[in-house]
Amino acid sequence: MRRLSLTGWIFVAMGVGILWGVVSPETAGALQPVSNIFLRLVKSIIAPLLFGTLVYGIAGTGDIKAMGRIGVKAIVYFEIVTTVALFLGLGIVNLVKPGEGMKLEAGPAEGLPQAHATLTAVLEHTFPASVVDAMAKGEVLQIVVFAFLFGAACAAIGQKAAPVVTFCESLAEVMFRYTKYVMYMAPFGVGAAIAVTVSKKGFAVLVPLGKLVLTMYAAQFIFVVVVLGAVVAIARVPLRPFFQAAKEPFLIAFSTASSEAALPKALENMERMGVPKHIVAFVIPTGYSFNLDGSTLYLSLASIFVAQAAGIELSWGQQLLMMLALMLTSKGVAGVPRASLVILAGTLATFKLPMEGVAVLLGIDAVLDMARTSVNVLGNCLATAVVARWEGYSLRKQEPVQAGTLN
Repeated sequence: MRRLSLTGWIFVAMGVGILWGVVSPETAGALQPVSNIFLRLVKSIIAPLLFGTLVYGIAGTGDIKAMGRIGVKAIVYFEIVTTVALFLGLGIVNLVKPGEGMKLEAGPAEGLPQAHATLTAVLEHTFPASVVDAMAKGEVLQIVVFAFLFGAACAAIGQKAAPVVTFCESLAEVMFRYTKYVMYMAPFGVGAAIAVTVSKKGFAVLVPLGKLVLTMYAAQFIFVVVVLGAVVAIARVPLRPFFQAAKEPFLIAFSTASSEAALPKALENMERMGVPKHIVAFVIPTGYSFNLDGSTLYLSLASIFVAQAAGIELSWGQQLLMMLALMLTSKGVAGVPRASLVILAGTLATFKLPMEGVAVLLGIDAVLDMARTSVNVLGNCLATAVVARWEGYSLRKQEPVQAGTLN
């Protein structure tokens, strides 16, 4: 037992949490503070870790053109993969038709998240009015924008900014050690979160929507194996080192349904794998807003599921138009609580589908969120490796082979 890794302890805690939630749901519900404390500690890591790693990563290279090139490559990759995820979800939901036979009642659903942000508002919200406010609210994309510009300014100034860059390097190292201490609580936090979820939802909640849950998990599995597997093969990402680096962030994201909880380990493990720090520090945080593979797949599946459950036949043209809307609205809202439900609510309203569908999905959102969040994290880990290979790094040593190649 002493030799059991942190990942092993998390597995044990998950099993204990599930058993506790089933056997004694009353006492399991009292574990909510343990889960909340762990997640609060994790959230305390995000802002200083992002700022330190991103500023040092950009300023440490001293090459603004290189960072611009990396940014373009990352965005191109994000758009391709998330589009594939959308259409994979669309294909599977039309094939399986999980919503058929389930009658949704017409009428507005009260107390549901409402989507009101336009694309212009999302773009405007990307840029911080105050970095302190952005850090306090956990606005990841705003922190990334500020840190990117701040790091670029440090790189442009050169030697005069050396003390600031050194401070950011030290800050990043301190936060990684801080993360290590917080992660000692992971088995307790994860076990408590699982116990509370099972005690509240139970297994009965999966019965009426079991087909949707199975379809969702099958679709995510196909995406990981077929799509991400093809990306690994095409980019020649070393599979075994990548698996070792990504498994812990993936497990943390799955068990807590929180991409923020997995962020510190994702940053640390991908750098340890051999992805250069400036690529890791830029690609993963940016991907948290623009590369939500699991969430985009879920959105396409869930929106058509609601139409099927309501008995509304959508033409392929209408479905493609819905996919275009989802492609735009799913960007830049990772920090919104229950972001996928917010986007889904807006999509249903736009296409005159019953909002009752959101109420139905809200009941099992915790179960669905585990799959989509973990795939989000896995996709972002892979994105860093792909961009690093695209930049010519071997991922065995942090030395470029030949920039712009996949040798």
